[in-house]
Amino acid sequence: MAKVLLADDEVTMVQMVTEMLRAEGHEVLPFTNGKAALEALASQAPEVVVTDLYLDKTQALGFEILQKARAMNPPVVVIVITGFGSIETAVEAMKKGAFDYLEKPFSLDELKLCIQRALSYNDAVSENAYLRKQLRKKYQFSQIIGASPKMQEVFKMIERVADTDSTALVLGESGTGKELVAKALHFNSRRCYAPFVPINCSALPESLLESELFGHRKGSFTGAINDKKGLFQEADGGTIFLDEIGSMSPTLQSRLLRVLQEREVRRVGDNVPVFVNVRVVAATNEALEKKIKEGTFREDLYYRLNVIPINLPALRDRRDDVPLLVSHFLNNKIHRRSGQPVQITRVAMEALCAYQWPGNVRELENAIERACALCETNVIQVSDLPPALQRYADECSGDTVLETRSGAPPVSLVVLSEGLYPIKNLDAERLSLSSQPPEPQEVLPLKTFLRNQEVAHLNRALAQVGGDKEKAAALLGVSLATLYRKLSEEELEA
Repeated sequence: MAKVLLADDEVTMVQMVTEMLRAEGHEVLPFTNGKAALEALASQAPEVVVTDLYLDKTQALGFEILQKARAMNPPVVVIVITGFGSIETAVEAMKKGAFDYLEKPFSLDELKLCIQRALSYNDAVSENAYLRKQLRKKYQFSQIIGASPKMQEVFKMIERVADTDSTALVLGESGTGKELVAKALHFNSRRCYAPFVPINCSALPESLLESELFGHRKGSFTGAINDKKGLFQEADGGTIFLDEIGSMSPTLQSRLLRVLQEREVRRVGDNVPVFVNVRVVAATNEALEKKIKEGTFREDLYYRLNVIPINLPALRDRRDDVPLLVSHFLNNKIHRRSGQPVQITRVAMEALCAYQWPGNVRELENAIERACALCETNVIQVSDLPPALQRYADECSGDTVLETRSGAPPVSLVVLSEGLYPIKNLDAERLSLSSQPPEPQEVLPLKTFLRNQEVAHLNRALAQVGGDKEKAAALLGVSLATLYRKLSEEELEA
């Protein structure tokens, strides 16, 4: 059974509906005052709201209740009732997110059926939310691999802005993982239970892209045989990812600008705007400032999109992440013949680290996939790599100096062709947003280390018993004399 908030200025109607709903087993919060209902909405968190649109006859508080209920997290299902016989009013309420409407006078059976449908809808939404929660795990920050300083800056930015509604612009070369960043922003925000809708703006011609983004009415153009929702409406409550935004035509740019400003879309062939609650994340591998100077990209749209810029470095600028990425791609690879985990020689790894990677992470992933498919054994050799990488192997024979993180000295390795590079199961927590590059630790003499551990243990025991040495000795299983001797050795304070 559900918690239902009921708001209507007709006392008799409220009493009658309240009795009916309570008889059905629902918990009812009845109100005849619109302002009181509005105040109770957030604190009571009902599952269904049934409200008159024009409470107190002259005040349209029902619309405020509707708007506040739909803005809650998760959004509350709202059924509106009106006694004015105005279809226009009901249509307006539906556009603002009402689940259904009833026109007075209505029967109690009609309302009962309507609430049942609303609760079934809630159940479907809850199930969908669970599935999305499972999907969210796939797009945690740890799925973006990188321990270099430049990637740590990216992680910190994602963490700071993920749970905001601000428009983000992801900048980076092709193959750097811009869509992964967009998914991380979505699935780590309060919008994670709503849709994530991606679209590549360069993949469709202008006429089709407009229909895909904003939808169309039946008969608005040849082939429009049915009404169609646009992707902005499909993404309502969630995030829309506009990849390759720089390829969008000037006409569509102006329409997108209006969506960002007014938070409403207008379908092709329709004059009625529809409100949408969508976060926009855009991405491009082009220099938009240059396109603005050329007159092919609107400057006002650029500033609307560039509220939060996130710059992804090219792989050649973070080569110390290549071994991490290779480990990530090889972790679950099993050789098709031997059934053994796939490994890689050190010289092959050094060739991968030396390469320029014009296609960035995507090219690296494809290279590893190709090598796994071609290698005769479960070990990837240089000969299994793409031809463009094989010429780098000669440069990596003998003593090789690897570029390391900024500020760290170079590391000299003796590369053996028969040696294997250690492929580790990456600790997701270590590579997550909160991780930092490991720092070298001082190695103490064993005697000093053990004594430090003993001192810390003694202090914990004393703290647990409030400084009582007799209780501490009993807790530790030693005599009181032994405890005093241990304490005096290091002049510890009780």
